[in-house]
Amino acid sequence: MKDASVLIIKNIPAEGPGTIEDCLKQKGMPYRILEFSKGEEPADTGEYTHLIVMGGPMAVYEMNEYPYLRKETELITSFIESGKAVFGVCLGAQMIAHALGARVYPGGTREIGWYRVDITPQGMEDPAFSNLSVDSAPVAEVFQWHGDTFDLPRDAVRIASSDVYPNQAFRYGGNVYALQFHIEVTPAVIREWFEDEEGVDLNTMLRETERIYPEYYRRAMRFYEKFFS
Repeated sequence: MKDASVLIIKNIPAEGPGTIEDCLKQKGMPYRILEFSKGEEPADTGEYTHLIVMGGPMAVYEMNEYPYLRKETELITSFIESGKAVFGVCLGAQMIAHALGARVYPGGTREIGWYRVDITPQGMEDPAFSNLSVDSAPVAEVFQWHGDTFDLPRDAVRIASSDVYPNQAFRYGGNVYALQFHIEVTPAVIREWFEDEEGVDLNTMLRETERIYPEYYRRAMRFYEKFFS
């Protein structure tokens, strides 16, 4: 079996791999980060075993304005059809849903900040996703920043849900994960994102982050460990 190598797609410079990159460095796994919004594209994807698709403020249904999202869709489809591992967060999750033929659309309510989502029985049985559980309960505490949502793709398994957004996360097959929320964030990233956001109390958000983050980091790392293995 070929050695693992990871391709990371960024849709906007401010939304990078965060703690995903920390994990890859700790594991000594080779990876490459491409800025799709700046026109960077992989010359050959054959060497990569894993694809990571990050978030961004644009929408799946805005491909006329952001044409590189079409190439991103083709890339995701190629990895999935090749049986390779794929992991998407926020816009990345929506892109995976789109690539699998599901509808992506405005959700009507913005979720910004720390929220709890319910882990489904299938999610609790999942060897990777169950690591996000708080105290072994079917609940995950997660950081959100989104207003769009998606339908559950055909043959996908819902692994997290909430009253406002029934499709918070899904798994497709055994190695494709789509998470509407951001498990990759760090306190520094959260500070950067909120500095210019109106209507948000930055100090309160940072205090809440300080309280939640140490365990959040550990849970995310356990998820990555299973995903990349």
